Amino acid sequence: MTTDSATFRWPVRVYYEDTDAGGVVYHARYLNFCERARTEWLRARGWEQDALRDQHRLVFVVARASLEYRRPARFNDALTVTCEVANRRSAVVDFVQRVEHSADSSVLCEVSVRVVCVDTDSFRPKTIPEPILESFA
Repeated sequence: MTTDSATFRWPVRVYYEDTDAGGVVYHARYLNFCERARTEWLRARGWEQDALRDQHRLVFVVARASLEYRRPARFNDALTVTCEVANRRSAVVDFVQRVEHSADSSVLCEVSVRVVCVDTDSFRPKTIPEPILESFA
């Protein structure tokens, strides 16, 4: 894992279970890779999702995702998934993510994801507590 001023990077290896009958990564797996990277991005900022749920009564849910596929990834490829905050508001965080081939940094998939902070009881939008929101900067 590496971070610079704005970009978080998380390594992912393609397993056989990630591929389809054509031997390439199944399109929906890119969402899994991105979810993993966002989870690790949050952890790198000191926030565990189970603690947020239990102590702050909040969870982050995906409200929108858009993917643009450029090149296929294949079994055993080493990938890097990036994560950057594009926009943040009181209850919403927009991410820009890329899945890159680690060998040459070529972009395989570009992803835009909107997550919404919701209350664990009502599942209605909830303001992200300031210390958490500040750590997203």
